[in-house]
Order: sequence, then structure tokens, then C-alpha cells
Amino acid sequence: MRVSSQDVTVVALLADPDAPTEIAQRMARILPTRLADKSGQGHRFDVEVVSEPFTAGTEDLPTLMRRIKERGRAESWDIVVALTDLPLDSHGHRLVVELSHEHGLALLSLPSLGGLRLQTRARRAVEEAVLGLAGWQASGAEGPPQSLSGPLAGRLTPIHPGPVEEEETADLRYVVSGLRGSLWVLVGMVRANRPWRLVPGLSKALAAALATGAVATVNSTIWNLAESLSTPRLVIATVGSVALMIGWLIVDAQLWHRSAEVSREARHRATLYNASTVVTVGIGVVVCYVGLIVINLVWALFILNGQVFASTTRTPLHATEYLTLSWFVASVATVGGALGTGLESDEAIRAAAYSKREQERRHMLQDDQGD
Repeated sequence: MRVSSQDVTVVALLADPDAPTEIAQRMARILPTRLADKSGQGHRFDVEVVSEPFTAGTEDLPTLMRRIKERGRAESWDIVVALTDLPLDSHGHRLVVELSHEHGLALLSLPSLGGLRLQTRARRAVEEAVLGLAGWQASGAEGPPQSLSGPLAGRLTPIHPGPVEEEETADLRYVVSGLRGSLWVLVGMVRANRPWRLVPGLSKALAAALATGAVATVNSTIWNLAESLSTPRLVIATVGSVALMIGWLIVDAQLWHRSAEVSREARHRATLYNASTVVTVGIGVVVCYVGLIVINLVWALFILNGQVFASTTRTPLHATEYLTLSWFVASVATVGGALGTGLESDEAIRAAAYSKREQERRHMLQDDQGD
């Protein structure tokens, strides 16, 4: 690849569907100006976003780099930066970014940037990669590739340079490793799953939980049970109901990832996939649980009669009783909501699992090839 004439560099952001495409589209609005300001000397950058499932069917780095290189050759692009939300393995480490200065390519794994300020970190990583590739091309491909800085440097991140073998397409690589690196990637995967999108997808389950809670709130047996339970037992009821809901969601939608491969990398990848799914679904369920407590509390304040409650439970109806009842009813309603998830389609919660998104991207790739 070569730098375009008239001091214009054409940059393509090749992004997987869903979150990577959204991130690429947002950064593309400001990238040309920021790149031009940082490069100086009147150089211009044209940035375009191409959304396609370039990772479908494989997580092998050499294969992905070959796909990116072939895609770039087929277009009039000077630099290609590929973005994916898949965690990629590199020599036993988790890849953050790798570059091929000779071919003007960069591959960025978004989960390895962590879960905080993902948009900003991704934009800065892309800026560093593009400027490094463009600078190396402008210098006549002389000298070794320059190391990246910015979001890839700092004491608070577990990111560090990774090994690159001579026969590989890449000539510069950054990775994360160790337990801290795995936790860093896991947080990034949960962030890429966007757990807040799970709540609207569970509308039927929430409706079932709300109906269960509304009936339970006016049930005198529930009043007596709530008053008789100690705080530890209420906590156990909370943990049990939330765990039941999480387990049922994962089983019912078949979100658990089982790898057909037996390699250490495949097992590690499956563990990360499943851990991110459990955490993502767990966040969604906990948000629903807290919402149920609030709704049940409002309903109890509106519907309960203090005299009737006191005559049944022999306890005056004060703020503590309202909170305890709402708390216990939320656990009961969550179990009822778990039964309602059987009515949900897999698509309603597919965003919580990487394996589901991978299957969808394979279908998209097959459809594109068929057309």
C-alpha cells in the first residue's frame, strides 16, 4: 500500500457488526480533523467505515490479518484499521493491537482496552496506529516501526509489547497477560456485551415478575413470611432467586459456550466467553431485581392498610416493614419472572453471549457470499 497523492491518506475502519461498528462510526466523525491536526504539514485524511463480519468463523491472527490485507488490496485504501469485539489470542496472551507497517494494517481487539472510557481509548489507539503507519509510509519505509504510546502506555494498564515472529505479517504487537490481564479483558468483554440492553429484551419476564409481585404484595401469607425472615435469610432468598433467573436465562437461550477444540487456548477462550455471559446476564438481572424492589415498594405504599397488616402479622406497618416486604416480594417475583423467560426468543438476549453473535456473523458472511 502507498500513501495517496495530494497528501491525502485514505483510512478504512473495517469493523465487525454491532458494537465495533457503532464505535467506528462515532470516531469517524472526528478522526479526520484530529489526524490532520496531529500529523501537521497540511496532510489530510479521508476516513470511511466498512461494517462486515471479517472475524466470522475464525479467531486465528494470521488468518484475520490475511483477510484484512486482501480486503485492503481490493479497495483504494492506504491504511486499514480493523476493529473487533472478540478477545484474540497471541502466543498465550490476549491481543490488544497488532500492526503491519509494510502493508498498512492494524487489528484492534476492543475488549483488551478494558471496560472504562472504551470509546476514548479506542479512538486514541486508532489515532496512534494510523499516525504510526502513515508516518512510516511517508518516510519511505525506512527504519524500524515506532512504538505506540497514548492509551497503550501507563502504569494503570496491564498492556505491554508482545512477541512477534519473523514469518508473521505483523511487525508490532501489544498484549495483556496474567490474571490481571484476564480480568481486564473480562471487564472489556462485559462492556462490549452492553448489559443494559438485556433489560428491555426481557419485557415478558418482567411482566410476569411484576404480576407475581403485585399478587404477592397483598397476600397475608407473604406478609407473615416476610416478617419472620431474618436479614441473612432475606439475603439468601435474594441470591437464590437471582441465581435461578441467571441460570434459567442461560439454559433457556442456550448461551453456554462449549468449544469443540481441546487446546489450552480454546478452553481459556470458552472460560472467558462463559464468564462474560454470566456477568452480563447477572448485571441485567440485578438491575431488574432492584427495579422490582422499587416498584413493589411503591405498590405496597399505595395498597396496604396498616390496620389489616397489623392484625395479621401483629406488627405495626412502619418503614422497615414496607422495605422488608418489598425486598422479599422481589425475590418471589424474580422466581416468577424466570418462568416467564420461556416466552422470550433467543434474539432478545443474544447480545449477552459472544457465541451467539459469532453464529449470527457467520450467517451474515454466508448470505453475503451467496449474493
